[in-house]
Amino acid sequence: MSELDFKALELKVNQLIEVCKLLDAKNKALAKENQTFKRERSQVIQQKDLARTKVEHMISSLKAMELNNG
Repeated sequence: MSELDFKALELKVNQLIEVCKLLDAKNKALAKENQTFKRERSQVIQQKDLARTKVEHMISSLKAMELNNG
């Protein structure tokens, strides 16, 4: 291989290194974003379950009131 071939290869390797660094940074950002989404999803599920429990309790209370007044 000539000196020119080695320089071209070195350039390509350096470009690949930069692409790998960029992809690594993007991957880390996506992993962090994914964790945020998982945490938010968990909070929404908890809120939904709490709301369901409250609604079920209200329905039970209304049924009990209806039976007592009926």
